[in-house]
Amino acid sequence: MVDTLSGNVADLVTDAAAKVPGRVALVDTASGRNLTWEQTDRAVDAFAARLLAAGLEEGDRVAIVLPNSAEFCVAVFGILRAGGIAVPAAAKSPELPGLLSDSGARFVVGADLAAPDLAAPDLAAPDLEAAADVRPAMRGGEDIAVICYTSGTAGVPRGVMLSHRALLSNVDQCARLQPTPVTANDRVLLVVPLFHLYGLGPGLLQVAAAGATAVLLEAFGTERALDVCAEHRVTTLVGVPAMYQALSAATPDRLAEGLSTVRLFTSGAAPLAPAVLSAITQATGLPVYEGYGLTETGPVLTSTLVGGIAKPGSVGRPLPGVELLLVDSDGRPVGAPTDPDETEWFDGDETETGRVAARGPNLFSGYWPDGAHGPDEDGWFRTGDVGYLDADGDLRLVDRANDLIIVNGFNVYPKEVERVLDELPQVAESAAVGVPDERTGEQVIAVVVLRDGATLTEDEVRDHCTERLARFKVPSTVRFVDELPHSATGKVRRASLRGSVA
Repeated sequence: MVDTLSGNVADLVTDAAAKVPGRVALVDTASGRNLTWEQTDRAVDAFAARLLAAGLEEGDRVAIVLPNSAEFCVAVFGILRAGGIAVPAAAKSPELPGLLSDSGARFVVGADLAAPDLAAPDLAAPDLEAAADVRPAMRGGEDIAVICYTSGTAGVPRGVMLSHRALLSNVDQCARLQPTPVTANDRVLLVVPLFHLYGLGPGLLQVAAAGATAVLLEAFGTERALDVCAEHRVTTLVGVPAMYQALSAATPDRLAEGLSTVRLFTSGAAPLAPAVLSAITQATGLPVYEGYGLTETGPVLTSTLVGGIAKPGSVGRPLPGVELLLVDSDGRPVGAPTDPDETEWFDGDETETGRVAARGPNLFSGYWPDGAHGPDEDGWFRTGDVGYLDADGDLRLVDRANDLIIVNGFNVYPKEVERVLDELPQVAESAAVGVPDERTGEQVIAVVVLRDGATLTEDEVRDHCTERLARFKVPSTVRFVDELPHSATGKVRRASLRGSVA
């Protein structure tokens, strides 16, 4: 078993190869190639040897610009085994050149860009059959393993420094949940991008720690995903709300057919709409367990698996080893459990709400390059999320603190408005943002995507909101658009949306 406080993340592969050498580790649905854990371990050795031969030194950054694939998995573990720092990145992102420059990447795997290019691991090469001569990596524990770039609410990418300790601790924390998110016998669909920490940590690293099987899919499409799940007898889905929303639109028979072998659905990266959770449960008979976290927290902080109940609107309780507080703007604890009959949705009274703060061994080491703005001297990190606790002690998120809209001194949380907008059957997706207003400070703008063939007027939207919301929360303007900007995990990018509608 890998030591969470001093080990190297790549040791997860070594352990799996020792325990279950012949079990399939990676199923690459694009290439049709399968690798056992023994083959994966040898491929990781071989790639680490290539890096060292190319001049990699301990602590050098190596960017990975590859889709979800066996090559990505081997590359990330190979970098860590060689003593480097992995910098996963999206291939088509316009932010990629800036990311490479900011991180000072010594090599780039999978893209011919400014830094010296290093070909992706050749999994068919003869050296896959023989262990490479790789010096043991001395890095681990508090040494940085991965730098993940996250835009946050400001829209400016920042490198989040995650140590081996943080990543391994979160893997251990998740593994202690019941039901266990990933067991040795699971076949886990990994379609959430591996360059995002949610796909990398709760996805790939959790699979490696359990010695399970990763079924790798480059991109999500409802029919393709259902076909892959059926063909490879997937037992666990690591998903995001956009995936479950798309799946919920399929017929119950189609879902039952494609997901017949699944035992566990998990969702993260953003809150899951109760209607979507209900639709999936009705079609499959299984709940969708939600979690919450950030790149800075390794990433998982809470899960409804802790309480064992998939509660609509809740993201659950802290993982084992995680402490969580709600604090005010000065960092003082606030919030207390409230009457469960009053917590179906936040009603605008912010006296019970606070900013989520967390402490635990899974937290990051600060932002690249100097570790600024990491956990404080007592180990606490204040997130940008606002929430409250219900009567069961489960966390319910209200919104991002920086997305708060203030109209004439009154707080408007975008999710309050969006919940009402989404009640309209014509609405496929919506977002509420605040823009400056000379008279009121800010005004609420609703941005709406209609379902195919649907029609809706601005007056109809405003009339509906007027019936359901306080007057200061009613959108002053409604914009109809073809699509909303999303992050890789399906979150609406409100920062860029504000700029486009202002």
